[in-house]
Amino acid sequence: MNNKHSPEFSVIISKITNGIWIFGIPSWILGITSKVVSSFADSYLSALEISHLVTASLFFVTWLCLKPEETLSSTTVGTIQTYRADANNCHHDVYISTAEARMLELQQQHMISQEYILPFPYLCQIYHLLNLKHLESIHNFSLNNLRVIKVSHFEPTAIGGMVKFQTVLDSPLNALRIWRQPIVEVGLILHTPYTVELVIPVYNGKKVVVIFNVLPLSHKEHKLFIDIYSDLEWPKPLLQIILHIASCLTLFEDLPYLSKLAERNIHRLVHLSRISNHETMLLFQRFVDLYGSILEPLPT
Repeated sequence: MNNKHSPEFSVIISKITNGIWIFGIPSWILGITSKVVSSFADSYLSALEISHLVTASLFFVTWLCLKPEETLSSTTVGTIQTYRADANNCHHDVYISTAEARMLELQQQHMISQEYILPFPYLCQIYHLLNLKHLESIHNFSLNNLRVIKVSHFEPTAIGGMVKFQTVLDSPLNALRIWRQPIVEVGLILHTPYTVELVIPVYNGKKVVVIFNVLPLSHKEHKLFIDIYSDLEWPKPLLQIILHIASCLTLFEDLPYLSKLAERNIHRLVHLSRISNHETMLLFQRFVDLYGSILEPLPT
């Protein structure tokens, strides 16, 4: 019982602490502004008044630095829970708990969250995420000629599957060579029909983990949640800036491809089983085997 309610309790605590922190910002600004106005009211600034202003400013900066860590279950998983509750399907509890458990497991390494509403069918995003070749073609610029050599491992699970595949940095000028080996094994996991995880080794056992949650909104629209985690020992603000930029760049590269998929009526690929047998499509084949015939009707 305690395990069941502990994530909900952590969400409540997170909301309270974030609310207190946000409320404190205008309070500090109001206090400092009032102090500045009163200090300059007599057109003379004494040493004591300067000391008070400096002290208040330092406390304000300290308050900004004390921003509570965000609990991602209060955003990503919370939104998915709300939608799934309305769907009234017994399998959805399993999907939610699986995604939530994995995200809470990584909570201490959480770096950034991004959320987008995209004007493409949900299935386009799933197809895109599970097709390994898109790393070579769609992200040719951002990944600077990264190549998928081969799939080294494939393991189906009850509600998804996992592949491990080797990638090589084909260009000698690739900036990624600074912190990773030329050839590394990347992991891609289909946790549920709505949750996909990408595990990227970096160096010395460190890694970057990206979890995508795809929420169908209608036949022509879906919401994409991107949560990135890392155990890299870099300054967190710097790493967050880099990851935000990288995530935005890759999404920008995705948009033309997703648009083309939408024009092709990708749902026909699933229901007619017209899927490539190439090893780079193993995880999407697994998705179709599990969910191709029972994809739920989307809300309109």
